[in-house]
Amino acid sequence: MTDEDLIAAARAAAEKSYSPYSQFPVGAALRFADGRVVTGTNVENASYGLALCAETVAAAKAMAEGIRGGLTTVAVTGPGADPVTPCGRCRQVLNELAALGGTDPEVLCVGPAEVRRIRLSALLPEAFGPASLD
Repeated sequence: MTDEDLIAAARAAAEKSYSPYSQFPVGAALRFADGRVVTGTNVENASYGLALCAETVAAAKAMAEGIRGGLTTVAVTGPGADPVTPCGRCRQVLNELAALGGTDPEVLCVGPAEVRRIRLSALLPEAFGPASLD
């Protein structure tokens, strides 16, 4: 799967968003070293603090499917003029999944006319992860 295919998968996931409060549909697609791709979309709740971000949904789906490590690339899409980056919570969730395989995935932050490529370690420097508990 190419980066363009991964971005298309994230965009398709965003179309399934449940975002009646923010009107900000976000999609995420996670690519793993074995070729598997897992997608997620944001799911809002009337109790705002219970909302789930697209990246967290995708990471939870991957874990529920038994995928542990091997995360190579993340694509995140949303509306608006600028590329979307994962929020702090999602950066931490992605870091946990990446740490299980010792990877530093590339994050494709996608906007309508631009794709910013940045490593997860640059988005979350000096991250707290499983190794922090040793």
